[in-house]
Amino acid sequence: MPTTKTIVKEINYYLNDLSQNQQQAVLTVVKTFAAEDNTWDEKKYLKEMNKRFAEMETGKVKVLSLDELELNARKSYKGRKKTAL
Repeated sequence: MPTTKTIVKEINYYLNDLSQNQQQAVLTVVKTFAAEDNTWDEKKYLKEMNKRFAEMETGKVKVLSLDELELNARKSYKGRKKTAL
């Protein structure tokens, strides 16, 4: 597997052959990947989880027990249409 240095060198090599529009497209992709890696927001996560737990505790959302989930999965599996392989 290539090292990070090797990959960076290869990317730089190919960047020279790209037009300005192509380079801009590559930059957009790189920025998107970088933003995805930095999306963890603990405060936002905790706020969302607290909201979901509160909904469960107040009965606002229906919660399935593990037994109910298993029973529903078995019913769904038995009721499926069998197809030839």
